Amino acid sequence: MTKLNDTRNVERTPPAPLNHTKPFWEATRDKRLLLQYDPRNGKYQFFPRPVSIYDGKGDLEWREVSGEGVIFSYTIQVRARPPFQGHEPFALGIITLKEDVNIMANLVNCEREDLRIGLPVRLCWLPLSDGAHLPAFEPVR
Repeated sequence: MTKLNDTRNVERTPPAPLNHTKPFWEATRDKRLLLQYDPRNGKYQFFPRPVSIYDGKGDLEWREVSGEGVIFSYTIQVRARPPFQGHEPFALGIITLKEDVNIMANLVNCEREDLRIGLPVRLCWLPLSDGAHLPAFEPVR
């Protein structure tokens, strides 16, 4: 088995939330995953934006999502820039949540051989120094 660094101990600089990202980051303080939902088109979007990616209009809703999904794609990082430099190899994935929206995040608590497209994963949280949390995903066991 090839051990991957789960990047839990990497010190990350907390983001400076913008007006359209504040609800997302505030919810992470309670370990809740809120995503923008476009009620006109019946679709979620990630990452937070001021307008819909589907029709360019505002009036998006914030909805809590399950945090359950499958790996759509992944990569093993063998070279990285700070703050991840020296913590290689680690895995990044694009996760398709059961709400049919993709989110990119670190994959943790897994070996390289565990990873495959379609692998069921669940949300876990990496703490930030300001009390917010960064979403990450781990295999469902």
